[in-house]
Amino acid sequence: MHKIESGISVNANNILVVTTGGTIDKVYFDALSEFRIGQSVVGELLREAHVQVDYQIVEACRKDSLELTDDDRQHIRQLVEDATQRQIVVTHGTDTMTTTATYLASVPDKTIVLTGSLSPARFAQTDATFNVGMAFTAAQILMSGVYVVMSGQVFEAAHCMKDRENNRFVHTCSSLN
Repeated sequence: MHKIESGISVNANNILVVTTGGTIDKVYFDALSEFRIGQSVVGELLREAHVQVDYQIVEACRKDSLELTDDDRQHIRQLVEDATQRQIVVTHGTDTMTTTATYLASVPDKTIVLTGSLSPARFAQTDATFNVGMAFTAAQILMSGVYVVMSGQVFEAAHCMKDRENNRFVHTCSSLN
């Protein structure tokens, strides 16, 4: 059951993927000489990887994470809370990923994994495929809680931050070091 739709599935044995935009879904608009958020490529990445776990993709929004509002974050939280699935992957821009993680921190009995990429998934050299794959696996094996998965590392969301100078996530204090 690989579904991409706007509703929430009643099958509690699959993974819900909530897309929000961010660099992972950016597209270069040559006429404008800039990047904009396009349609999510997560479904395509999962199909190309021959993922054999049932999943459903729901689009929460298409925004750069710096443009997300409190209302957007509340909407993401509501999608996660209302989902019958206990395993959730959220694709998100990296700049405010930990802010959204804070909104999700008190959601009980679910494993929520946020991930994104430092370069668009549509680029030949991107970390998107690896990060989504890791997030998908992490959602299946980690205990309930909120996590960030980036660049081969799993972070407890409350104990990490983006090091903008070095363009990577770092532990701030965690038992997963």
